[in-house]
Amino acid sequence: MATTDRVRIDRTHLGRLLARERELFAERTPGSRERFAESSRYLIGGVPMQWMEMWVGGHPVFFERAHGNRITDVDGNELIDFCLGDTGAMAGHSPEPTFAAVAHRMQELGGVTTMLPSDDATWVGRDLARRFGMAKWTFALTATDANRWALRTCRVLTGRPRTLVMSYNYHGSVDESMIVLDEDGRPVSRPGNIGPQVDPTVTSRVVEFNDLAALERELAHGDVACVLAEPALTNIGIVLPDPGYWDEAQRLIRAAGALLIIDETHTLSAGPGGCTRAWGLEPDLVTLGKSIAGGVPIGAYGVSVAVADRIAAEIDTGMVDTSGIGGTLAGNPLCLAAARGTLEHVLTDEAFARMIELGSRFHHGVEEIIDRHRVPWTVEGLGARAELRFAAVKPRNGGESRAAHDAEVEEWLHLYLLNRGILITPFHNMSLMCPATSADDVDRHLALLDEGTAELVAG
Repeated sequence: MATTDRVRIDRTHLGRLLARERELFAERTPGSRERFAESSRYLIGGVPMQWMEMWVGGHPVFFERAHGNRITDVDGNELIDFCLGDTGAMAGHSPEPTFAAVAHRMQELGGVTTMLPSDDATWVGRDLARRFGMAKWTFALTATDANRWALRTCRVLTGRPRTLVMSYNYHGSVDESMIVLDEDGRPVSRPGNIGPQVDPTVTSRVVEFNDLAALERELAHGDVACVLAEPALTNIGIVLPDPGYWDEAQRLIRAAGALLIIDETHTLSAGPGGCTRAWGLEPDLVTLGKSIAGGVPIGAYGVSVAVADRIAAEIDTGMVDTSGIGGTLAGNPLCLAAARGTLEHVLTDEAFARMIELGSRFHHGVEEIIDRHRVPWTVEGLGARAELRFAAVKPRNGGESRAAHDAEVEEWLHLYLLNRGILITPFHNMSLMCPATSADDVDRHLALLDEGTAELVAG
């Protein structure tokens, strides 16, 4: 459909709908509102982690229980969960095999923190090697830490100081990644990057995703130790690579003598081995987190045979403690038991096939809604996840994706769905499928999106 055929959103009508949804939300969540008032006395921002402030409606929903893809809040409202902890619960909430593995470790075997290896660590390392093709692995508590340690490894192996990232990337709170291109194409510290110890323009180079000419230009400086990249942008909205982009990007990176780190923390939705396996990528390192332990905190990074050999030959193991390559709780038996239970029995190849099929069902359903109502939106999919964008043309990079943000429409969409029992990711418009998601759940989501969009354009 041509962009000129799309309808315009009546902002006055949108304002009325938004006011109605805010009022309905207040009526449905008095218990959450009371708890938020109490928690605000003791917690910064009234929440245990600051991103939880980003929910719409004036306060977060406090939940009582969560199983599979269902959450029940303290007011008794049941929600079909397509947020899934912003991918942290990609396996679903409290999947039985993960619960059983954790219970066995704590009740039968004991030893939550021992500073000693367990058999589960070997099993998980072997399975991750099978999935991603990286020869050897080590573990952290978050993907942020995995990325930090991977960057240290690349700098010491190459003798180069800089990291190269994509504008509006997502790599957790890694300092070197907090750099974007401004409206004039100049590298600047990312808005919201509070209190950086070092200006990221000193430590990092930045280019737009899908811009091969810029990538080649920045690599030509000869000071880039590694490119840290998501295979597709995610937290700024899903942005897929152009056809052939990664083939040429990998060639340029190798030719420049830099290493490539692929961060699969969010893109694991593409399949059991993420985009690395699905697209045949050949990175030097892969980083992971969140979902591989069924919601129990974990991070991991794997390295190729060549990088593993160089680590063994070139890095003094006596530096490990000093350099912070680890942490007292990293690689602990509890996290590794959870990871084994999740990877072996929940996030299996077969489960991913079903999740991806449902992701495609949702993706195509949203496309039909967009066409039927002629709204100036697009939708993009990445395996088991899909994302609605308030732009008539799909963004090709982070800058374009950021410009597509529409705060009013987004708040309306989130409240409309939340008030009718559908939860999507608060930071953007992502919907994720887990092994517990059903076709009926997807169809319910689509039906509500269809009804809401019809009402929105009726003004």
